[in-house]
Amino acid sequence: MPHAHPGIEQVVYLLSGTADVEMDGEKGSLQAGDCCFFPADKKHIFTVTSAEPARLLVIYSPPYEENPARVIRD
Repeated sequence: MPHAHPGIEQVVYLLSGTADVEMDGEKGSLQAGDCCFFPADKKHIFTVTSAEPARLLVIYSPPYEENPARVIRD
């Protein structure tokens, strides 16, 4: 589901597995060792595509604090 983090930049580093990403109509595929950047306020989709669970390192700036109120969904 497309979503955005208001005022929060996000970097996702894929440690294992594979994933597809989409932002502003641009699509990409990630494998272990790849990373992607989502600017603040940009709606994006991150979908795990590997059979095994993906492991991620996610960096938010400023900290996101996993607060559902800080997510914008369609």
